[in-house]
Amino acid sequence: MSLILSGSDGLSDVDGSAATPAIRGTDANTGIFFPAADTIAFSEGGVEVMRLDSSGNLQFNSGYGSVATAYACRAWVNFNGTGTVAIRASGNVTSITDNGTGDYTVNFTTAMTDANYAVTGTQSSDNETSANNPVQGPATVDYSTGSFRVYTGSNTSTKQDNVRVCLAAIR
Repeated sequence: MSLILSGSDGLSDVDGSAATPAIRGTDANTGIFFPAADTIAFSEGGVEVMRLDSSGNLQFNSGYGSVATAYACRAWVNFNGTGTVAIRASGNVTSITDNGTGDYTVNFTTAMTDANYAVTGTQSSDNETSANNPVQGPATVDYSTGSFRVYTGSNTSTKQDNVRVCLAAIR
């Protein structure tokens, strides 16, 4: 079979496989192949390691033995919740609203597609001596596409401002 490369069709007539990718360099079993309609896959050493499926899902093999859908951390934040709230670092978080003692709203830069995401996190009452404790519950309430609200506190379930609060939204 011959390869056809044209300005209108690109590379055609070859789908390849993980063992013999359609597009490859000098390493014959590493490259790009097309396992199904509207699907692009990548192989290394003759084994499929990543795929973009027809629904736009990113799937990859991260050591579990097969390619599976990746669920991404869509937003994260590390902030000081005492005094004037200050974000140390973040991804897809535009601001933190201080609603009162141990009560914060995390605002997204880019909204989620829906409110069906999970939030997890840790907190510490000081930077040096306290162990990180799970955010109470985690006590996350009022999930929306643009933000979520979280409570932080002591192990006795009393709301408390904390020096280090780290949160992640996963979808």
